[in-house]
Amino acid sequence: MLNILVCVSGGGTNLQAVIDAVKDGRIRNTRIAGVISNNRSAYALKRAEENGIDAVCLSPKEFSDREAFNRAFLEKVNEYAPDLIVLAGFLVNIPPEMIRAYPNRIINIHPSLIPSFCGTGYYGLKVHEAALARGVKVTGATVHFVDEGTDTGPILLQKSVDVQPDDTPKSLQQRVMEEAEWILLPKAIDLIAAGRVEVVDGKAVIR
Repeated sequence: MLNILVCVSGGGTNLQAVIDAVKDGRIRNTRIAGVISNNRSAYALKRAEENGIDAVCLSPKEFSDREAFNRAFLEKVNEYAPDLIVLAGFLVNIPPEMIRAYPNRIINIHPSLIPSFCGTGYYGLKVHEAALARGVKVTGATVHFVDEGTDTGPILLQKSVDVQPDDTPKSLQQRVMEEAEWILLPKAIDLIAAGRVEVVDGKAVIR
């Protein structure tokens, strides 16, 4: 049984996609051990509660400095003893100590086809604003392993989404979620739960 911990900052639509996929069997042999949010008003916490999943808020704002937060965050993560940590719209930099403690056991969903529109400053609607400003015809989403860079870890899965002529950042964001993110993230977790993924020479390989 794969024990997963989901970290999320906002509404938790990707969390809901994972919850639903565990329930209907698209993610096999997996248990959601807990949810951590940095935002006390995140609807993701409500989603967790409604589905009987342990959930907690840990905000950097509530600690004296970032080091204190990082220590508390890692301690809380360790309490859940996760086999896999899933970043599902989590707008907090993951401490290097945590990345070292969970090598190739943290995945992130990013709303673009990495290496396009990724890295520092590219999150949420900003990604889609940049894609439309550049005039790309195809965008999408990426699931990747987390390393100490920003969106630089080994790519596990990608799915493309066509950009429509009348798209706004919000309409594009919604379609990327529906057509790519909510499909890719459950698929990635299921592959990992099945033992079909390994990282070789800095690249994710699906067996």
